[in-house]
Amino acid sequence: MSLRIIFMGTPEFSVPTLRLLVDAGHKIVAVYTQPPRPGGRRGLDLQKSPVHQAAELLGLPVFTPVNFKDPEERERFAAFNADVAVVVAYGLLLPEAILNGTRNGCYNGHASLLPRWRGAAPIQRAIMAGDEKTGMMVMKMDKGLDTGAVALTREVEIGPNMTAGELHDRLMQVGAKAMAEAMVKLEMNDLPLTPQPAEGVLYAAKIDKAETRIDFARDAKDVHNHIRGLAPFPGAWFELEVGGKPERVKVLGSELGEGEGAAGELLTDDLLIACASGAVRLTRLQKAGGKPLAAADFLRGTPLAAGMRLS
Repeated sequence: MSLRIIFMGTPEFSVPTLRLLVDAGHKIVAVYTQPPRPGGRRGLDLQKSPVHQAAELLGLPVFTPVNFKDPEERERFAAFNADVAVVVAYGLLLPEAILNGTRNGCYNGHASLLPRWRGAAPIQRAIMAGDEKTGMMVMKMDKGLDTGAVALTREVEIGPNMTAGELHDRLMQVGAKAMAEAMVKLEMNDLPLTPQPAEGVLYAAKIDKAETRIDFARDAKDVHNHIRGLAPFPGAWFELEVGGKPERVKVLGSELGEGEGAAGELLTDDLLIACASGAVRLTRLQKAGGKPLAAADFLRGTPLAAGMRLS
């Protein structure tokens, strides 16, 4: 036995789930993903999404509607006669006609412990808030924003120096296994649904460029969480004067240190920076247009001495 599944996803985060469902023997009757976007070095070439590319390698039919407002798109979706739609980071809000367009509805793989961190950036927001754990949840979708009943939960610990990129990769694999397990249970008619609690709701707003600059006038723990929550993308940053001109430097890794001083002051020659209280050591940095470098390698090309101030 196997399910007839419509898969809906776009980024690399979604790809392991698609592959695992194929490996499990399910019939993927259609793959929906975001349309190709401008990319390449000059931004002129249309780039297919990671899910699009993976689906083509697997020999699966791919569809890239801009939305589902067109009645023909809704009719085509229903015509696949699917048992279920699996949604992982698709990037489009689904209307009721799509949510109800399969026999068992749509099941979403969401990267948080709902109802905490509903919305667009749950991985980054969990780290930025200093959460010590998160997880993947398989949820039956409804009209709300990540408000559906939960079918399956897998918790993941967040290490003290873990970055958003590292957590992304961990959850990507955990989520794939969770969804594959959920589909087995669905096929056996043994997938219970539990409504989300009304308490503890938090929204993970999309990361705004305006919040990416590092503010060393915050507590060291907050600065550390801010840095690792935005690493590697879009990257937290500070400005450094090089040759009389301000140059933006991304910080892709940090750790808590010990020391006191004026906010932004270099306390040592190895990038220990004073914060409002405590200090943070920068461990991985990247200049604009350059490669990510360990702190020691960065300092060989850009000597910084104790007593300097970063802003």
